[in-house]
Amino acid sequence: MSVQAIATPSAEQLLTLERQARDQGTGLDAQALQGCWQLELVWPKGSRRPSAFSGWLLRGLSARLEISTDAEGLALSNAVNLGPLELRFRGVGQLLGRRPLLQFSFQQLQVSLGGRLLIQRELPAPAPKRMPFFALIARDPGGWLAARGRGGGLAMWTLAPAG
Repeated sequence: MSVQAIATPSAEQLLTLERQARDQGTGLDAQALQGCWQLELVWPKGSRRPSAFSGWLLRGLSARLEISTDAEGLALSNAVNLGPLELRFRGVGQLLGRRPLLQFSFQQLQVSLGGRLLIQRELPAPAPKRMPFFALIARDPGGWLAARGRGGGLAMWTLAPAG
């Protein structure tokens, strides 16, 4: 089976899309965000170049953001793996505004080894004015999602094949 490469945008293209998203919104809804998003590139705050080391490290750890919907709204999971060891944060999210912002709160931390749950801890809720978020920039039908985080960094994920 051949895997088709996804054409990813340049930093300049993402900045243009970000300006458009601020001015006109993205039209993204919960349905468009569902799936397992593998982290591909990260740009530090203020940089027009992706961080080669951070991207390499996070891809090596299989960093991913999983988004699904349930009766209460959006369910989010952020995970990394080091071999059979998995660190996973689970929580909830909501879309706010027309851009929109994907605001979220992780409520639980899990550590598993080879699929066996070793540790599960509840996490305190962040202060309302300190809630983490991703300001959504664009979701390309070709399979990538870009957003700017609360700290100012830019991230781009690619959609993992369903299966």
